[in-house]
Amino acid sequence: MRKLPSPATPPAIRQLPAPDLKALIASGQPIELVDVRTESERELALIDGARLLDTAYHDYLLDLDPDTLIVFQCHHGIRSQAAAEYFLQHGFRNLYNLAGGIEAWSRLVDAAVPRY
Repeated sequence: MRKLPSPATPPAIRQLPAPDLKALIASGQPIELVDVRTESERELALIDGARLLDTAYHDYLLDLDPDTLIVFQCHHGIRSQAAAEYFLQHGFRNLYNLAGGIEAWSRLVDAAVPRY
């Protein structure tokens, strides 16, 4: 029998494979796609629709409903995991980390996005 999480257990940050993110974007479901890389990294490669996590976007996100679907992405998925954990600590419950980051996006979804 599968053990159900305790109601007191905080929600987990789910790992989202790149092909699943592509399908999510294509579905038209509203999401916040947050890019936690630097501006210089974004000049090298980016996912259409992703927004840079600057101060203004950070503040905007904190004002959203805690059930808003938010996907974080970086180069390999490490910085974005940390950002997702930050938002988890601020009460958000529907958080995803792009597994493998934009590197995985380039390899598995869109080879036109340069790898660096």
